[in-house]
Amino acid sequence: MSEWQKTLRDESIATLEKLAEKFGAENIDVEALRPAFDNFQMRITPAALDQIKEVGDPMWQQYIPTVAELDVVDGMIDSLDEDGDSPVPNITHRYPDRALFLVSPVCASYCRFCTRRRKVGDPEKISLKEYESAFQYLAEHTEIRDVILSGGDPMMLSDSRLEYIFQRLRAIPHIEIIRLGSRITSHLPERITPEFCEMVQKYHPIFMNTHFNHPDELTPAAVAALDRLSKAGISLGCQTVLLRGVNDDPKVMMKLMHELLKARVRPYYIYMADQVAGGEHFRTTVQKGLEIIQALRGWTSGLAVPQFVIDAPGGGGKVPLLPEYVEEINDDEVIFRNFQGQRFTYKQPKPYDGSGTPDIVPIEIAAKKQRTAAKKASRPRRRKASGE
Repeated sequence: MSEWQKTLRDESIATLEKLAEKFGAENIDVEALRPAFDNFQMRITPAALDQIKEVGDPMWQQYIPTVAELDVVDGMIDSLDEDGDSPVPNITHRYPDRALFLVSPVCASYCRFCTRRRKVGDPEKISLKEYESAFQYLAEHTEIRDVILSGGDPMMLSDSRLEYIFQRLRAIPHIEIIRLGSRITSHLPERITPEFCEMVQKYHPIFMNTHFNHPDELTPAAVAALDRLSKAGISLGCQTVLLRGVNDDPKVMMKLMHELLKARVRPYYIYMADQVAGGEHFRTTVQKGLEIIQALRGWTSGLAVPQFVIDAPGGGGKVPLLPEYVEEINDDEVIFRNFQGQRFTYKQPKPYDGSGTPDIVPIEIAAKKQRTAAKKASRPRRRKASGE
């Protein structure tokens, strides 16, 4: 057993009783929380525990069960209808050229807002015995060029099993990109071992979509793990979920994006929290997400501005959303606002069918006209004296 597996086994909290010992019976009502725990198991690694500074803080919200999970209003068990787009076990094929391959049933820590809480933690629902039909499907569908390994967390697998998966995928000629969807750098950074980093370099291009929701999650240990992955040639991105009480604040989100870039992680998506049963109390309004994007776009580097998306309920796929910048668009011009709210006009190109000779103006004359017009526009108007 490796050191990271021993840490996971011996030092994580996986029962309500241990949770009450850690945080006190006044904060953890074991019997009241039992139904929530029975609906979706709990495990919190030492790294995740260390991020909790006080009861009710953003880290507490993400990992500690609550009776709010039992309040189902409009949440759905399989909110994204992944099972409906699953042609064989462990595969979801929704988009034309890419497929999701569930390779692990477990995570190091379990996020209470998990979209896949109906499956995660249950080896019968994400089976390690169903790989062969998945590989066969991927080999037969030549349109698939990009495979995302997920679960659970694929980094919970051993290096040898991961290498087996990499080898099988690289033997399929039309698969160009392999991605890992993992939160391991936040939950169990010691999992990013030198042995893994050496092995993975044989199978590039490999990408990893990390998952950070709050700047405090980028601890020194997490940043060091990201550094090891980056030096191993893995391209790093981050998928963040917009969560009430965790990161639904423009300043918090901007700080997170800056910290990610400093760790050489490209912000990729901010997701609206999915409409999943058991996680409804985490959801904000869509307007809150648009407010956050508006606070990022133009006010910080474009590198720090991810796409804001809703993963459409019922399996419609990711739909990007933007604040309204365009005020009017017609054949002659586009009128729009910039990040400061200032209004600008962009002239549409004049139609030209090639039948005549266009009116060509030398660039020097055109530039002189523009300068003259700019001076007139900036010159203060003379105010008429009374009686004129």
